[in-house]
Amino acid sequence: MLSNLKPQAADKILMLIEEYKADTRQGKVDLGVGVYKDPQGVTPVMRAVKAAESRIWETQTTKTYTGLAGEPEYRAAMARLVLDEVPTDRLASVATVGGTGAVRQALELARMANPDLTVHVSDPTWPNHLSIMKFMGLPFVEYRYFDNDSRGVDFDAMKEDIARAKKGDVVLLHGCCHNPTGANLTMDQWAEVVAILEKTGAIPLIDLAYQGFGDGLDADAQATRLVAKSLPEVLIAASCSKNFGIYRERTGILMALAENGAARDLAQGSMAYLNRQTYSFPPDHGARIVSTILDDQALRADWQAELEEVRNTMLGLRDQLASELRDLSGSDRFDFIARHRGMFSRLGATQEQVETMKREAGIYMVGDSRLNIAGLNSDTVPVLARAIIDAGV
Repeated sequence: MLSNLKPQAADKILMLIEEYKADTRQGKVDLGVGVYKDPQGVTPVMRAVKAAESRIWETQTTKTYTGLAGEPEYRAAMARLVLDEVPTDRLASVATVGGTGAVRQALELARMANPDLTVHVSDPTWPNHLSIMKFMGLPFVEYRYFDNDSRGVDFDAMKEDIARAKKGDVVLLHGCCHNPTGANLTMDQWAEVVAILEKTGAIPLIDLAYQGFGDGLDADAQATRLVAKSLPEVLIAASCSKNFGIYRERTGILMALAENGAARDLAQGSMAYLNRQTYSFPPDHGARIVSTILDDQALRADWQAELEEVRNTMLGLRDQLASELRDLSGSDRFDFIARHRGMFSRLGATQEQVETMKREAGIYMVGDSRLNIAGLNSDTVPVLARAIIDAGV
């Protein structure tokens, strides 16, 4: 039977990682993998995470199963972090296997509610969005988002495209720090998106993977909170991988805001059912780390302080790279890098130019020219800037 399986296309980012590892050149730079690295090239365990793990180790008395939806303390803490003012009469939630698991369960839930839906997704988007939908057999259409000339959002085109969504369709939106472009909507633009969704009856699915990596914890949640307060039904897939640095713990949450209490209860039961069918009980260790931090004033303050250090480091690298490129190019055409937010920016380079940078300078980035700002340090920024100019970007 197994011999009947067909070879699967390799993940391009994972292929890039292996290619980078095999490169023996000194001075090579990995800007492909989507994890935060400190100036020493390490993805550190945050101070508050270590303290929370120590506390859990000292006090935990059992490793028995958690609930199908995960621990209530974690779900409540995450709801407060994302939404601030939590509409408990409308909110259903389940812990998931990372943010990816939350996206998958959200799409499964939406399909259960409307088998005829179409998903509307930005062009470009995180490649796994498309991969998951293709695997599920979900119909999807792309809406225009990125302007390759300005390296900003083509908002008029976006509005025109999402206005075609029908009642019961899903519009997948990046809550902040758009992946892969780094180009984000303003709050005024978010208000216009809300008005379009209200008119069409399409359901927003907000992927919130980078809260705290852009303009700050509350600022990065502002758009999600606006949508949640404005529309009767909202799906939110949130990840703790980046802002808590617990990538391998696979800690996520799916939240569903329903129109009323009866619909909330239906959503809660369906989400727990989906967890049971997929992996029974969600992972607990990462979720317990998060709730321990968020429910303790001192741990939360230390976590937020370190998260601010991470955010400001990335902003500093953005400013340095934009400045280096301004000096080398004699123009301001790369200033968009300083305006982008989150870990990523899309340079707008061609595939050939990306290959040139890899071949000539050992600069590894994804083929669509998405670069991970957090893969840089103050010493490698000038190297990248020179490679960009020499490649003719």
